[in-house]
Amino acid sequence: MKPLARLRRREAGDQGQWPEGMPALLRRLYAARGATSIEQAQPRLANLLPPDELGGLDDATALLIEAIAQDRHIVVVGDFDCDGATACAVGVRGLRMLGARRVSHAVPNRIVHGYGLSPALVDELAALKPDLLVTVDHGIACHAGIAAAKALGWQVLVTDHHLPGEQLPPADAIVDPNLRGDRFPSKVLAGVGVMFYVLLALRRRLREKGAFGDAGPDLSVLLDLVAVGTVADLVPLDANNRALVAAGLRRLRAGQGCAGLRALIEVSQRDARRLSASDIGYAIGPRLNAAGRLEDMALGIECLLTDDFGQARDIAATLNEINGERRAVQQQMTDEAELALSRVALADGAAPAAVCLFDPEWHPGVVGLVASKMKERLHRPVIAFAPAEPGSQVLRGSARSIPGFHIRDALADVAARHPELIERFGGHAMAAGMSLAAEAFPAFAEAFRQVAAAALTPELLQADVLSDGELAAGEFDRASAEALRDGGPWGQGFPEPQFDGEFAVLGWRVVGERHLKLELGYAGLRLNAIEFGGWTGEAPPGRVRIAYRLEPDDYRGGAAVQLVVTHREPC
Repeated sequence: MKPLARLRRREAGDQGQWPEGMPALLRRLYAARGATSIEQAQPRLANLLPPDELGGLDDATALLIEAIAQDRHIVVVGDFDCDGATACAVGVRGLRMLGARRVSHAVPNRIVHGYGLSPALVDELAALKPDLLVTVDHGIACHAGIAAAKALGWQVLVTDHHLPGEQLPPADAIVDPNLRGDRFPSKVLAGVGVMFYVLLALRRRLREKGAFGDAGPDLSVLLDLVAVGTVADLVPLDANNRALVAAGLRRLRAGQGCAGLRALIEVSQRDARRLSASDIGYAIGPRLNAAGRLEDMALGIECLLTDDFGQARDIAATLNEINGERRAVQQQMTDEAELALSRVALADGAAPAAVCLFDPEWHPGVVGLVASKMKERLHRPVIAFAPAEPGSQVLRGSARSIPGFHIRDALADVAARHPELIERFGGHAMAAGMSLAAEAFPAFAEAFRQVAAAALTPELLQADVLSDGELAAGEFDRASAEALRDGGPWGQGFPEPQFDGEFAVLGWRVVGERHLKLELGYAGLRLNAIEFGGWTGEAPPGRVRIAYRLEPDDYRGGAAVQLVVTHREPC
């Protein structure tokens, strides 16, 4: 039922103008990604877009300046994913740096409160007696919660990056680059990026009022958190986001990150000096996210706010344990999803245009990961559902999509055609979340499949593996591998380089039950390779065509390199 992926090579781009000493390999890769100068390929903070055109900043900064001047109680309300946690930490730390003395934070519990600023969370926040709520990474869809907060006499500032609905919530100020008519050139800031921009604008306004000298507090110390939240949320790394992430990575590599991130790097056994965006995506982000998935993201935010490295170490160890539990739960749910998929195959063995999965025993905090795994396996939009809490008749769904199919718009289409089915939804082009009654699941699944089938063409349903072409025999070396690692940050919208070629299989063995360790021959070279999840129960053929990443092999050390196989087919 898994679609056959098509291995294709990216088109070469305009080579552009490059400084002397820029490796030819990187020039080729940058050009294929549309970058024709060092400023586009490796943007610096000096190239950062100014906040001037980001809508809502005048109202937002006026609220914050008044709250700071009158010593009001500001409560930053986070979200239970990595972007929401880092945005909360940036908000709390940044507001304190800018003179706010009464700053607290809160975060919803996925099971108890549901998503975002809900009425249930507002009821709980009443004990804090806030004057101003600042939402980060949510709020644009939290109409009921914001109305409840306003009814209690609180002011509300929404900072978000999700797509708005037809109606905006009744907040005092909203900052979201995706509001209709907003002129900010980059629409792909993460929630943490939006909050960072609010702080930049606030510092400038305070400076204009004479609160500081010429500069004011150095907000660049927050960029380690901005980098982690941006990468973990999988927003496209346009030039602006790459400037933010690159600056944050430089701080982390220099050992200048906050105590919590340094502890998470340590517990995940990464070398901070060589940290990459992929390390954030595969090691740091998941450990923070695990708290919000299985426990309470308050623990993750506490890790990011403490300046005591000993305390950060203890919290990071706990987060590491929770992440281990998350992996076990995810593997069980993924295996169950695989079994469920075997029952929805069509007569020709193909998958339907879109898939909805539900199991009453699944955990609502992990369904997004299951949807992501199944989306990768099928190259189809997938929505995975679980009860909002054990025994609940309300289902929480998490959706993941493929290029060319806007998942949030698809849900809006379903809601327009069948307004009785979806209780609430929100999200992006590639990911979304929703709630619906358990009894509505069969009707929703059919309605969603119909919307997807009408929109998805055979071309969109064709899974492509994009390659940057072949590497020359002389490029399978440590210098090339390090240039590739350090040439980023790579990520969504600026994909990590991978190459393809035909290799002889000189040896192989299974490691960790699921992975395939290979020894490959190419142009007289013997190369070590690993294909994670590559063991299918059948020995690989004598010759294979693969797509792969070239990485330094830090485990073996020295000049060793390793190929990480991302696609394999017989020659």
